[in-house]
Amino acid sequence: MDEVIACDLGSNTLRVVQRSCKSGTRIKTFERIVRTAEGLHHNGYIGENAQNRILEALDEAALLFDFKTLPVRCVSTEALRRASNATAVLQSIHARTGLTFEVIDGADEAALTLLGVQTALTRLGQTALPFWLMDLGGGSLELTCKTQTQTFSHSFPLGIVTLTEGDSGALESALKEIAHTTQPWPKASLLVATAGTPTTVSAFLQGMRYADYQHEKITGTTLTCKEYKEALKRLLALEEKEREQWVGVRRGDLIVTGINIITALMQTLGFKEMTVVDDGLREGVAIALCHGLQESH
Repeated sequence: MDEVIACDLGSNTLRVVQRSCKSGTRIKTFERIVRTAEGLHHNGYIGENAQNRILEALDEAALLFDFKTLPVRCVSTEALRRASNATAVLQSIHARTGLTFEVIDGADEAALTLLGVQTALTRLGQTALPFWLMDLGGGSLELTCKTQTQTFSHSFPLGIVTLTEGDSGALESALKEIAHTTQPWPKASLLVATAGTPTTVSAFLQGMRYADYQHEKITGTTLTCKEYKEALKRLLALEEKEREQWVGVRRGDLIVTGINIITALMQTLGFKEMTVVDDGLREGVAIALCHGLQESH
């Protein structure tokens, strides 16, 4: 079959893509803010409200995607890795939707995200190595360094949802751990970033509201620390309802936290600029699924 569907249930967002294996193009996409990790920092489990948002989003996605006929792979990440009720949540999702979500570890998440990002960079003609990849999610941060012969990666328990709801002082200690862990990694001049904060800030600075988001205008753009800080200043000057029109419902506080984390990370790692790529984990899952189907023939 030429088309596949990939679902990524993150700590903040549910993202779904239907992709053509032959052309490598997106047929359709879907994204909803579900805040899976809401309250997880305090109570250790996925709350009822978050579960309801996930189920409602999947019901909505089922109206757009043929989950019953096309090959599908669904993955979940840090929030479900940490939640004490992960098994019950995933069973509830399966009972309601028929979809089976697998909880992948940080190494698999980083590898699949890298696959999605590298495919996008190749499409843009950017094939230079080495480069560093930053994937800041709702519950974790994956950092990867890709060279000609090696891949270094590490998953850190630092996310925009968990930090927004937790101790703000955790960022300082996390930065020290990140600096220590990545100190031996090869240096690179290119930093690539995927996930919601960089893509949303890039769209905002282009005058693109959340409802009018166009991924093809995001991938390949660049952002500096100065531009992040300018975006933060402008967003904070807006009333909450107006800010949501730009960054999405229930995302205003998260984008503020995300910007603060990213600018601190850039300074810690010594990067002044980053290249933004919309393609990420869900695209990597779809590409890997395509490869698996092609290899089985």
